[in-house]
Amino acid sequence: MVFILCAVFIVIGLYQYNENIKKSSKLRELKELSAAVPTDYPTVSENLSQSEDIVSAEALSINSVSDETVDNPDVDDILPEYRELYAINPDMVGWLRIAGTNIDYPVVRCNDNEYYLSHDFYKKEDKNGTPFVKAIADLDTPGDNFVVYAHNMKNGTMFGSLDNYESEDYALEHPIIEFDTLFTRRHYRVISVFRSEVYSEEVDNEDKFKYYEYYHADSPDEFNYFYENIMSLSEVSTGITADYGDRFITLSTCAYHTSNGRFVVVGKEVND
Repeated sequence: MVFILCAVFIVIGLYQYNENIKKSSKLRELKELSAAVPTDYPTVSENLSQSEDIVSAEALSINSVSDETVDNPDVDDILPEYRELYAINPDMVGWLRIAGTNIDYPVVRCNDNEYYLSHDFYKKEDKNGTPFVKAIADLDTPGDNFVVYAHNMKNGTMFGSLDNYESEDYALEHPIIEFDTLFTRRHYRVISVFRSEVYSEEVDNEDKFKYYEYYHADSPDEFNYFYENIMSLSEVSTGITADYGDRFITLSTCAYHTSNGRFVVVGKEVND
């Protein structure tokens, strides 16, 4: 019996190991695609007309159950390093990275806000999911804030290392959040790190601060409400301040200090 149990654990372990290798390989493929950009790169319209040469057979066979893309950008304006990735998955809206961490992923968006909780960039079922923004996110105008969601994976992938920002030293050592949309490159400095939760809509929670509802400030009062709350909740002090008109990125993942808990890192857009 002991021998059988050991054999079962070994088989399970080997299966999980192989699955992790496959996922790592896919991620490396995505990163290589975004990094290797020839100087004479053709336009996206040319790429799409020759998609058999660009997109893998696996990607072309995707059953796109994520609903249609939220909008259709002018593909010839896409940054060269993201053109092939966009051809593979038109749900892509950008790339998120934080130097010195394992956060280095494409970000997606579709009309079904739940879809990428359980699907990878290739739209294959995957419990790791893919970092995503909700359909309401305005990345192009741009809005005053957009929230990027990803799982807090125990193996450290996705946003599994985000809660390292609870250490002020770590926050100061990793101050820059890079986020490229399909068309622009943006940098943000970490301004706040805090724990919160997603509040139930079935009870009266009007007085609760819902960071995940802030996308645009129509007045200084709306801006100040968001800004004063994220600063008062922050568990670290980075020395960064903001004023009305500043724009933010908010990284959100699950936390377990309370029911529906969330761990949140907010960055302010900067020019450096």
